[in-house]
Amino acid sequence: MRIDHDALVMVADGGKMLLFRNEGDADYPDLRVEEAVENANPKDREQRTDAPGRAYSSVGTMRSAMGETDFHELQEDRFAADAVDLLNRRALDNAFERLIIVAPPAVLGEMRKLYNKALGARLVGEIARDLTGHHPPEIERAISGY
Repeated sequence: MRIDHDALVMVADGGKMLLFRNEGDADYPDLRVEEAVENANPKDREQRTDAPGRAYSSVGTMRSAMGETDFHELQEDRFAADAVDLLNRRALDNAFERLIIVAPPAVLGEMRKLYNKALGARLVGEIARDLTGHHPPEIERAISGY
């Protein structure tokens, strides 16, 4: 996939978001960090305060455990929603013409649900891959390989 000059590239997962601008051209991309946000999101077991609840039937002795809430996953979903909100606002402000989003498949799926029309019109590519731990030259090569 080609990264046009001045295109915006978001590399995100459930806990880290990197926003790059291509200062190079499509043949020789040069991604520069515009914004970086990291979310402190402890593991679920560190966020839970108690065991799951139990429900008792008034007739007989039937019991069942309530489903557990995964607070870590909820925080990751909120973080992804915040990242899309940032892109939606920038798209409405005409802050970019072209956008590529790189995120793990599950995060990308959550993000897609929240795109507004302005963002969708500027979206030129999505890559379902986790590249948040990579340096810009590695990200450039990974995107260019698609």
